[in-house]
Amino acid sequence: MQTAAAVTMVRDDAFFLKAWLRHYGGQFGRENCYIVNHGRGDEVARLAEGCNVIGLPGDPHPNFDIKRWRLLNGLVAGLRNYYNHVIVGDVDELVVVDPEGGRDLVSFLATVPANRVLTPLGLEVIHRIDVEPEPVTDTILGPRRHVRPAPHYSKPCVISTPTKIARGGHFTQNEKLRAPDDLYLLHLKFCDFANYAEVMNRRNAVSEATGAGVKEASIGRHWFAEARGEDRAVFEAFADLDMQEGFDMGPLRRKMHRSWRARGETGYWEFDRPAYQTQYLLPERFVGLI
Repeated sequence: MQTAAAVTMVRDDAFFLKAWLRHYGGQFGRENCYIVNHGRGDEVARLAEGCNVIGLPGDPHPNFDIKRWRLLNGLVAGLRNYYNHVIVGDVDELVVVDPEGGRDLVSFLATVPANRVLTPLGLEVIHRIDVEPEPVTDTILGPRRHVRPAPHYSKPCVISTPTKIARGGHFTQNEKLRAPDDLYLLHLKFCDFANYAEVMNRRNAVSEATGAGVKEASIGRHWFAEARGEDRAVFEAFADLDMQEGFDMGPLRRKMHRSWRARGETGYWEFDRPAYQTQYLLPERFVGLI
C-alpha cells in the first residue's frame, strides 16, 4: 500500500489551498491528495489540477459541518484500504514534522506502525503585525515565525485504524492517545492579517445565507459576523501573549496525556484544552517548511 494520503474539503480558500497543495502535493504527490470542492469552484479545480477532486453542490445549509464530517469520515474509511495513513483536516491545517530529526512527513510516517491514530500538537501560526511587516508570498514560515499553543487544534487527524471522527475533527473513538514528540499541526487561520479579513468576509456571507443564527446552525461559531470581533484588535492582541524562552513542547504534551479521558458516554476520547496565553518563536529550522 501507499504510505499516505491527505484529504480536505475547501470552498474558495485559494490562499490556504495553495499552501495545502505545496505541502501535501509536494511530499505525497498530487495523485495522493483528495480535495472535496464544495461549490465546484473554478479556481479550486484549477489550482488542484493533478489531484483527486470531488465536486459537490455548494448550497448553504445550517448543518453544513455535520454533513461535511459524515462525508470526510466515509472518505477516510475507504482510503484506508489503499493507504497506510490518511491525514484529514481543514484546508488551513497542515501536519508537519520537526526538521530537527532530518525527516520529512513521508519518511516519518513510513516508520509508524498501522492500526493507530496520531494526534499532532496544535500550534497556531500568528501574524505579529507589529514586528512582521513582510507579506506572505511563496512560503508562510519565514515571513511568519510566531506561534501560540492551540490545544483546540491538537487533532487526532492521522488515521490508520477503523475509527469514527467527531464533527470538527477534534475527537475520535480511539482510546489510545499517541502524540509523537516531533509531530505538529500548524493552524494557519491567523497567519496573515490581510487574508484573514478576506476569508472572514466570505465565511460571514456563507453563514448569513443559511438563514440560521449561531445557536441554530451546526457551523463553527467563528463563521458568524456577530462572533467575529474587530479584526485589527484581534491581531494587535497577539503582542500581549507571554513570550516563552526556547521551544520545549514537552510540558504541553504531558498535560494532554495527564488529562486523557473518555468524553462522557459518547464513545469519544479527549484531553483538556486550556486557553494558553503564551507564544513562541519558531526555531530557524522551520523556516520554509510550509
